[in-house]
Amino acid sequence: MRSLITTHFISLDGVAEAPGGEEGYRHAGWTFDVEGDPAQYERKGSEQDEAGAFLMGGRSYDAFSQVWPTMDYFAGWNAMPKYVVSSTVTDPQWENTAVISFDEVAGLKETEGGPIFVQGSMLLTQSLLKAGLVDEMRLMVFPVILGSGRGPFPTDAEDKVTLTLADSTTYANGVQYQVLRTQR
Repeated sequence: MRSLITTHFISLDGVAEAPGGEEGYRHAGWTFDVEGDPAQYERKGSEQDEAGAFLMGGRSYDAFSQVWPTMDYFAGWNAMPKYVVSSTVTDPQWENTAVISFDEVAGLKETEGGPIFVQGSMLLTQSLLKAGLVDEMRLMVFPVILGSGRGPFPTDAEDKVTLTLADSTTYANGVQYQVLRTQR
């Protein structure tokens, strides 16, 4: 069985919207307000080496597929199998990409291969958490409070999600990388 791992840049108040400068959010690019530490981005880069597949929602597909295929940094994500849970994406042009339904995610976890990573895709992450399909969350927590914006945590879940801290690294710039495993 494959693990399903979500990974997010997130503020102290749980906002993960537009960390890289995506348009339409008043604090777009908020991660650039904290001086980068090469070690933290090396850690994020190692996720590409670990991942066996990439799962995303339609909005993330629309954003990533326009930029990532042209960037060497994302070569690992570009080469691996990608799955889009979407009712709006019907003919993905990004290499090795297939559209699946949410109901197919549990079956995807039963296939052979390395961990399935979800990067960004906040609405999908919320649904996966509510359905009990997330095995691990990896959060790059930035020391900033944004006050508003979308995040990956469900606000309307019937059941709580309990996590155990499995690993934590604090970088010189105050950013923390947290690995949290869901308790079953």
